[in-house]
Amino acid sequence: MSGAAAPTALELPAALARAAEAAIDRKAREPVILDLRRLSDATDYFLIVHGTSDLHVKAIAEHIIEELDREGVRPDHVEGLRGGRWVLIDYIDFVIHVFHPAAREFYQLERLWGDAPVHVLEA
Repeated sequence: MSGAAAPTALELPAALARAAEAAIDRKAREPVILDLRRLSDATDYFLIVHGTSDLHVKAIAEHIIEELDREGVRPDHVEGLRGGRWVLIDYIDFVIHVFHPAAREFYQLERLWGDAPVHVLEA
């Protein structure tokens, strides 16, 4: 783990904070934000959550997209929405991963990016 402190809610970009709220509104499980600013040139943050079923994963992802769209924030790219196992929503500055529990366990993004400061959210 790096010595950098995890971001506080006040330091998060507004759209990312809203995306986290939207995920929690739809009962997303184990929400975490990884701060990748010092580790990746591709994006600044990952928001990682999971749902309890394929339908729940889709509902969480769709709600996030709809809520941010209302604020004029649109994703650059969305993958996996049809399948419901792993939905990736790319907003350039942050990427949202909505997993089915088995997919989250298999890919272990939190472990893969283990040097990233982690901000655990209350679900």
